Amino acid sequence: MTDFATPNRYTDLTNSTAIDSQVADLKKAPLIIGIVAGEASGDSLGADFMQQMNNLRDDIVWVGVGGSKMQAQGLQSIFPLERLAVMGLVEVMAQLPDLLKARRELLTAFEAADIDWFIGIDAPDFNLRVAKKLKPKGIFCVQYVSPSIWAWRESRIHNIKAATDLVLCLFPFELPVYERHNHPAICVGHPLLRTMDRTLLETPINQRRSELVWHNDGLQQFFIERFDDVSQLICVMPGSRRSEITAILPLMLDGIQKLLLLDPKLCFIVPTVDQNHQYIVQDVIDQRSEQLRSAIVVVYDNSQPTFSQQAMAASDIVMLASGTATLEAMLLERPMVVVYQLNQMTYQIAKRLVKVPYVALPNILAGTAIVPELIQEQASGDNICRTVMRLLQPRAYAEQSSDLLATKHALEQQSNHEPANSVIEQWFIKNNQQS
Repeated sequence: MTDFATPNRYTDLTNSTAIDSQVADLKKAPLIIGIVAGEASGDSLGADFMQQMNNLRDDIVWVGVGGSKMQAQGLQSIFPLERLAVMGLVEVMAQLPDLLKARRELLTAFEAADIDWFIGIDAPDFNLRVAKKLKPKGIFCVQYVSPSIWAWRESRIHNIKAATDLVLCLFPFELPVYERHNHPAICVGHPLLRTMDRTLLETPINQRRSELVWHNDGLQQFFIERFDDVSQLICVMPGSRRSEITAILPLMLDGIQKLLLLDPKLCFIVPTVDQNHQYIVQDVIDQRSEQLRSAIVVVYDNSQPTFSQQAMAASDIVMLASGTATLEAMLLERPMVVVYQLNQMTYQIAKRLVKVPYVALPNILAGTAIVPELIQEQASGDNICRTVMRLLQPRAYAEQSSDLLATKHALEQQSNHEPANSVIEQWFIKNNQQS
């Protein structure tokens, strides 16, 4: 395992007395915060940060863009989050006119609201450009989720320094590059480390599965005649963006079709982030054979915000796209197979620029390939089928489970700063330096 421990000179104000003093100082005037998230995972990060801040004071005005979770914390989104959810270099170019228009709309709204802080959640290509316009005006700017400068184009640090006062990193391996360039950065860890439902790990898997089905009518209907006739339950997560679903799900279905030839008793559950994604996924599946359609259930449950985590926890393994879901699966100690495919031109450009050999977070954290990655040409039906069947063998299953647990523990030990307190600390430091 890689040793991720990196000293951080920007986190010396961590005792409760210092925090209380900073919060008291913060309350001297109304606080208006601009905040922008560009996709579903960013919505979760933003909501977690907003909740922490709202717990410190109850009169914060939130202005910006976010999804349902951020809106539940008090954000009135200027326009739908999906407008910014564009993946890949080629896809971004196609949507560039609207992205530029969205940026203008945001800057106009922020100026009208007279914001004090700007918090950009992920989406660095968009948010850093917004922040670069705001920081010279004296607005305190934070990038929450570091751009991948540890993996490629480290020269971007100069733009990051020009646009931000602080970077909140999710993972400890991201800190050294900021230390080298003398820019404030703090590893706050991923919110999932704090918010993951521990009972999902403490409850036996058969009970998890029964509770999952019991609380969802769609799953009850699917399993009513086959609950005792299931060899393995596999959770399938092809991504949250439409472009990911349409690119990756067909490859997964090719693999599932071949898996069913080897084991007709396999069952697959696809949890979706909202009803629109449920329709998109179901439409792709409906174009396949009856055997495949009858083995897969696509479910969205708006009554359970952690439904996808429950589905993963109740499954034997997870077949998923690269992204935050791989971290969720690791924290739930669920063995996984990662399947991913980009636009070919985007992939060729990225391949020449990226200096790390992995795309899945568990592998990047571990510094070695503990979960299989089937990327681009490797993401074929034959390879998916072969890799899943291999993982279902007891020895391979136990080995990956052990590696995931060790990587999880290493991450937990080195992620111990709360985002809200970290932002307040750095804001306090900056104010003292200027006074």
